[in-house]
Amino acid sequence: MHATIRRYEGVDTSRIDEIVGKVDETFVPQMRELPGFAGFFVIEADRGVLSSISLFETSAQADESDKVAKNWISDENFGMALPNAPKITSGKVLAHSKGVPALV
Repeated sequence: MHATIRRYEGVDTSRIDEIVGKVDETFVPQMRELPGFAGFFVIEADRGVLSSISLFETSAQADESDKVAKNWISDENFGMALPNAPKITSGKVLAHSKGVPALV
């Protein structure tokens, strides 16, 4: 399994609900269509930082998700809401545990 973490800084905090709504509505369905998709999560941190974690079976599949994410930001006109290119960390998952899903 391979994971990609995208950290977006300088996010327009007044638009976070809009961004997350569109993630659920349009981005996640696109990710689910990609071969090897295993999971996707969005994390809200303090001071205009959003991070996402994408899980795929192979590194090539994870790399393809980067293109989808970049295109999605453009397609949804979120360039102003997400003004900075994400800092991307990607690599092989070395340890993981399946447990009880997080409660919201």
